[in-house]
Amino acid sequence: MKKMTYAEAIREGMRIKMKEDPNVLIFGEDVGAFGGCFGVTGSLHSEFGDERVRDTPISEGVIIGCAVGAAATGLKPIAELMFIDFLTVGMDQLVNQAAKMRYMVGGKISLPMVVRLPAGAGTRAAAQHSQSLEAWLTHIPGLKVVYPSTPNDALGLMISAIDEDNPVMFVEHKVLYALEGEVDENIKPIPLGLADVKREGNDITIIATGKMVHEALNAAEVLAKDGIDVEVIDPRTLYPLDKETIFKSIEKTNKVAIVTEETKRGSYAGEISAIIAEEFFDYLDAPITRICSLDTPIPFSPKLEDYVIPDSQDIVNAIKKMF
Repeated sequence: MKKMTYAEAIREGMRIKMKEDPNVLIFGEDVGAFGGCFGVTGSLHSEFGDERVRDTPISEGVIIGCAVGAAATGLKPIAELMFIDFLTVGMDQLVNQAAKMRYMVGGKISLPMVVRLPAGAGTRAAAQHSQSLEAWLTHIPGLKVVYPSTPNDALGLMISAIDEDNPVMFVEHKVLYALEGEVDENIKPIPLGLADVKREGNDITIIATGKMVHEALNAAEVLAKDGIDVEVIDPRTLYPLDKETIFKSIEKTNKVAIVTEETKRGSYAGEISAIIAEEFFDYLDAPITRICSLDTPIPFSPKLEDYVIPDSQDIVNAIKKMF
């Protein structure tokens, strides 16, 4: 194993595929010599040049539209948006073109495009730069949605995302970019639709995404002192969703809590909850609990932002109410 940050792992995944396949290219705002808004593309511009690491105008509609056209004509574009919030500007190209095109031509073309989406709160960037909009993406047939929580997962999932013949939305939590973790020396793709059990336990299953995986793991350590043995599952890909791993865990623990950074209303946490209730209700010994952000825009005030976003103590408090 070797150590790497979350940002470095994403970059390494892109570098590996760019070396393998000359059709892989990156474009977005300031991804070139500047290295990206959060420094993720780093040295790729100096390594691969202007033709394959390209700066774009400040127009998310253009960025997504170019990715659709490039993918449909044989390239493998990786489009970076500065913030997931700005995807709203490119939604027509994403929802009405990228998600539909392959289906509408009966699979006669592939659409191998990755859209990188820095998301989440915690950077004091206020309401227009701090959202968690992954539920919007999972709602659209034709899109696959990836959300890694560790450097190892980020690297393996990026390789698989680039190899995928359908559009992949690659959600990256901004606070995790500096997170350092161990990465397998023998790098292997991680299949889309395969969850990971981050911590084994017997008393309750916590399903968590992104940064909330780490909050859940911290909460699990606290709860262990009170005799509550927590299992933590990271779906890693929101669609396709690994229901088998989730159901196997609930069959053992009979209780489940879902922790995401989205606002609770209309969240993907609600979709997971509905799936469990519809397909695995008989194994539940308590109501499903959702732990999400409050239903409000993300405040700029650090104290208010911290109050709105769930943390490990919020998880501990909610879990204790289930016992």
